[in-house]
Amino acid sequence: MSPEWQAVWLTLKLASITTLVLLVLATPLAWWLARSRHWLRHPIAAIVAMPLVLPPTVLGFYLLILMAPSGPVGQLTQSLDLGTLPFTFEGLVVASVIYSLPFTVQPLQNAFAGIGERLLEVAGTLRASPWDRFVSVALPLARPGFLTATVLTFAHTIGEFGVVLMIGGNIPGETRVLSVAIYDHVETLQYTQAHWLAGGMIAFAFLVLLGLYRINGRLGGDSLRP
Repeated sequence: MSPEWQAVWLTLKLASITTLVLLVLATPLAWWLARSRHWLRHPIAAIVAMPLVLPPTVLGFYLLILMAPSGPVGQLTQSLDLGTLPFTFEGLVVASVIYSLPFTVQPLQNAFAGIGERLLEVAGTLRASPWDRFVSVALPLARPGFLTATVLTFAHTIGEFGVVLMIGGNIPGETRVLSVAIYDHVETLQYTQAHWLAGGMIAFAFLVLLGLYRINGRLGGDSLRP
């Protein structure tokens, strides 16, 4: 397999794993943020949204410090005989999950917040447990939010650069994703290869967003913003 196709495969693998992990982790968090009135709701929402405003290099720098052999996360992974996370694919997954968190949480939070209390109350009067109300009422009604979260998270992970470069470096077949491969080609003045990869990413982004707008419109979604 050529280095370019290795980068494509690694990027798709990273985006798929990151999206699946975030859908599992973000769903209960988004539900809590949408329904809770606890005083911690706004501070936690602010922490979740921080990757939207922080430079990726800042986030990548502190993740690198935490995951380093002398950092708390690095010491924990070493004590568990897992080695260290920087410059590994597993480290890329952890960094991508943190960096893409708001792209999953916020669409789900908006979808859950749009569900009227009356529907849940009616389900409660029919003796539906909180879990049944969540599964039978909330999840189906939040389907446009799940679609938006899935597509935005996947596409955002495909386009990551600063965080993955700082955490993963540029190891072919291990951490060299598409954005890093483009940067590498530009640095070495290989503009033809850079054009092919960059053009492919532009086409991918356009088609993904176009399809999402059309499908989300049919499902009743009113926003693609995270």
